[in-house]
Amino acid sequence: MQNKLKTFSIIGVFFLIIGGSLLHFTYNWSGFNPIVGLFSSVNESVWEHLKLGFGSLLFFSLFEYWFIKKEVKNYIIAKTAGLLALQLFIVGFFYIYTFFLGKEILLLDILSYIIGCILCQIIVYRLYIQKKLPAAVSILCVFLLIIHVTTLLLFTYYPPRLTIFKDDNSGEYGTKWNHEEEVHTH
Repeated sequence: MQNKLKTFSIIGVFFLIIGGSLLHFTYNWSGFNPIVGLFSSVNESVWEHLKLGFGSLLFFSLFEYWFIKKEVKNYIIAKTAGLLALQLFIVGFFYIYTFFLGKEILLLDILSYIIGCILCQIIVYRLYIQKKLPAAVSILCVFLLIIHVTTLLLFTYYPPRLTIFKDDNSGEYGTKWNHEEEVHTH
């Protein structure tokens, strides 16, 4: 059982890295489809890059679940903890290195995503092999996941005017759809 879970966790690292890399471009490739924008990066803001991990982990989890559901007792807990660790690592790493270096470095951004994916899957695996955790932990994770997914989706189209949501390349926030609406309302 543990070998099967370890194998899926390792496969997951590669899926997250490749899937997240593809999700970086799928919004543009789709012709700016708003549905695709829910799971893909719609601009170059730090916030939108969190969807690379979210989308790839979501797709992998839907696939993986059918193969391991009978062996795992903490599925939602593991996936929630892994996702949050991945995303907190990316954000923390980005703001720490840019604070000290005073600039963004693409190679460091890519490296942080790869390390975040590995960290995510290590946490997922460790929680997979734990004894069943209390139901309250699962409920808390479902609650956190609902809040997190809601904010990821909502802030794609209605981003607050905060630095984490700003595309430093264009100076804009949100999607092309969001900017077209702003032009029509002003």
